[in-house]
Amino acid sequence: MGKTEAEVTRKVRELEGKRETGQVAKPGKIPTVAEWMTEYLDVICDRLVASGKMAPRTLDDYRSKTRHWIIPLLGRHRLDRLAPEHLDKAYATMLEQGRSSSTVLKVHRILSRALKIAVRRNKVTRNVATLIDAPVAADPDLEPLTRNEARKILEAAKSRRNAARWSVALALGIRQGEALGLRWSFVDLQTGVIKAWYQAQRSPWKHGCDDPHECGKEWHRWPCKPRCRVHKHDPGCPQDCKKRAHVCPTRTCAKDCTGHADRCPKRMGGGIVFRQRKGRSRLTLQCPPELLPILREHKQRQDAERAEAGELWEDHDLLFPTRRGRPMERSEDYKMWKALLRQAGVREARLHDARHTAGTLLVEQGVHIRVVQEILGHARVTTTERYTHIASPQVKDASERMGAALWGED
Repeated sequence: MGKTEAEVTRKVRELEGKRETGQVAKPGKIPTVAEWMTEYLDVICDRLVASGKMAPRTLDDYRSKTRHWIIPLLGRHRLDRLAPEHLDKAYATMLEQGRSSSTVLKVHRILSRALKIAVRRNKVTRNVATLIDAPVAADPDLEPLTRNEARKILEAAKSRRNAARWSVALALGIRQGEALGLRWSFVDLQTGVIKAWYQAQRSPWKHGCDDPHECGKEWHRWPCKPRCRVHKHDPGCPQDCKKRAHVCPTRTCAKDCTGHADRCPKRMGGGIVFRQRKGRSRLTLQCPPELLPILREHKQRQDAERAEAGELWEDHDLLFPTRRGRPMERSEDYKMWKALLRQAGVREARLHDARHTAGTLLVEQGVHIRVVQEILGHARVTTTERYTHIASPQVKDASERMGAALWGED
């Protein structure tokens, strides 16, 4: 039956309305979320890394969260059919599986950025991630070391190689990548000025083989059957046993997984790279006077190591390299931190807690919050203000003064 003119007019108006609200698909094949995320990461983000506009570690994090969460939970949907309800359900699933609210927020931001580019390139007409309220990340608990604990660590470090590494961490509060990227040519041992302009980061490896999926086959992780007989606890395991061999994996590979490039015999493009910071992220710091002799002694020891290594020494001008001058792996640096804590008899703490310790100690010494922000390189002062809530000696002193004002003798 033919349609009347009124019906045609009504249909046209409906389509125009949907077009205005971004509900009409563009001509041509519309990619799925999985297809677009793959193109976004492998083409667009790869180019950003090559141009220095994105850190390799950021891309590595994008790939990880896309592989573990975005593709398994949303990958099958076509971009033009992706609805806010799909995102709400995916985020709820992540929270049910024990992911933190900050992880959910990171996934949301990655997806939103990818969809924003898809809109620019006419792959889809709307970014559904902007149609829902972004997940709210809980403020992380800051657990800085006390002044006494920090001094114990520095005392224990005196007997260890790269002792100055931990003095720099606690006195300057720079990030791990910034510390491992410090160069002697940017350190003035006379004036005490240090320019933390480079950051050591690990660039992800890429497959150099013809079939990445087959190459990584041995390392693929597939979902277990409902009644798994592969992963099971030993009789002596505690109830909360989380040993990898005993627990079914919650993070599994996609069917067409092309990851695990670090295992490829022909791997390429990876390794430690030094990324130059730009703009306000370039930190220029002033050493405490007590730190300068520590750095001078450290340089003398490193010169002796260089002489001993001879031709085996790789000169990268680094303050804290390996015994052969090569860039220090983050994982190795972290292990040395943990060993130092045990030697010092100090409670367990993350390496990043050394940065929090520096911020807290600065606040406790009465340093203005804007100055602390400048020293730590925070983009927003609200980030720095977290340290004002945990400077317990100041809080205690304030409460004692208030008590004296209300109940003390005149």
